[in-house]
Amino acid sequence: MQIGMMGLGRMGYNMARRLMAGGHEVVAYDLNRDSVAAIAAEGGVAAASVDDLVARLKPPRAVWLMLPAAITDGVARDLATRLAPDDVIVDGGNSNYRNAVDLAAELAASGIHFLDVGTSGGVWGAERGYCLMIGGDAGAVARLDPVFATLAPGGDPSFGTAERGYLHCGPAGAGHFVKMIHNGIEYGMMAAYAEGLNILKSANAGAVARKADAETSPLEEPQYYRYDFDVAAVTEVWRHASVISSWLLDLTASALAADPNLASYQGNVADSGEGRWTLKAAIDTSVPVPVLSSALFSRFTSRGNDEFANKVLSAMRQAFGGHIEKKEGR
Repeated sequence: MQIGMMGLGRMGYNMARRLMAGGHEVVAYDLNRDSVAAIAAEGGVAAASVDDLVARLKPPRAVWLMLPAAITDGVARDLATRLAPDDVIVDGGNSNYRNAVDLAAELAASGIHFLDVGTSGGVWGAERGYCLMIGGDAGAVARLDPVFATLAPGGDPSFGTAERGYLHCGPAGAGHFVKMIHNGIEYGMMAAYAEGLNILKSANAGAVARKADAETSPLEEPQYYRYDFDVAAVTEVWRHASVISSWLLDLTASALAADPNLASYQGNVADSGEGRWTLKAAIDTSVPVPVLSSALFSRFTSRGNDEFANKVLSAMRQAFGGHIEKKEGR
């Protein structure tokens, strides 16, 4: 099948490679000409511009966008002016599901189908395959089934598509909604691993000298905290038949094996929006999500966004009790 691919970043480039390996013809466009040239060198078709990409596609066309959420809507609308009725635009990025609902309705007036496809798999997807959560018109989804089947991990075709790694979740926005919740859960899982490993890292506190002053809480029963754990080894053993084994744990164990103290990281954890949107959906539908909300706020904390609040706490302690702020340990 022929498909256009706009956006050859970390995800888009590998997706194009997987599609070509599966026998599809990929017409590729990106502002980075080196990325386009690299895809062409592997058998893809290089497009010099958006107009060139559209011209090289045979109707009914299908164009897959793998772009930052901030620019996806504008690019989709601009692309739609170059397309014809029954063409399909696929948004495979991490866009807000509400935008997909609005865009699908807007483009439908011109006869253009808009599919929102939540895509999970990261930089390993070229080899492992991608989990695809699809929203939009059922006819357009069925037409692109060969593309979805190639991108997904695969499996026994006698079972449903979900067991092969892709699912038509519902109408416009459904794919991005499911991916939004997927990423919200991901935040929580990552935070649980990180917090648990942090306790292991600190389990030798009983062997560390602590100052004896009014501003330092004493460690009760230090004899119970004299464990110098090899955290990398612990994560490795957990990977084998443990209840908490997972791909995330596999990746964590690999990172710790390469850099046991994670010295190459600052711990400044970004969030790309899905966690925030998950919380909004939870609030709108009155669903309690204490774990997911805590995980999101933890990311804000990691970026120093609690600095002023902490200064307020220090100021209050000094004001009411004359407590002098301790400077060490930062």
